[in-house]
Amino acid sequence: MQGLFFEGDTGVRSAIRLFVVLIGFWTAWRAGKAAADSWSDYPLVIAYTVLLAGAMQFLHHALFNGPVLSVFYYVIDLVLLSIFSTAGYRYRRTNQMVNNYYWLYEKTSPFSWKAKH
Repeated sequence: MQGLFFEGDTGVRSAIRLFVVLIGFWTAWRAGKAAADSWSDYPLVIAYTVLLAGAMQFLHHALFNGPVLSVFYYVIDLVLLSIFSTAGYRYRRTNQMVNNYYWLYEKTSPFSWKAKH
């Protein structure tokens, strides 16, 4: 996320940056999945992602001396995390629909379903 756009790091610091980014992506996926598990609507996924992007911005500042408040890096974090949270939401919602309403819907991809004819 925003650590990807700073000067090159070596060694342990790069590994920690990668670890933080992966934890952010995983958390976004789980946030989307959690919203789907509770049968909530998609706007809740967006709300979770906005909060998570703020938390990631803070982590980049606290751990890597990044900017405290940067709209540019916040938007980058928000877009990347939105991709993962939306994917987690759609993946779980697809499984819910085809498993709970198997007589009505069939899976067309991991992220979508269609009505049976």
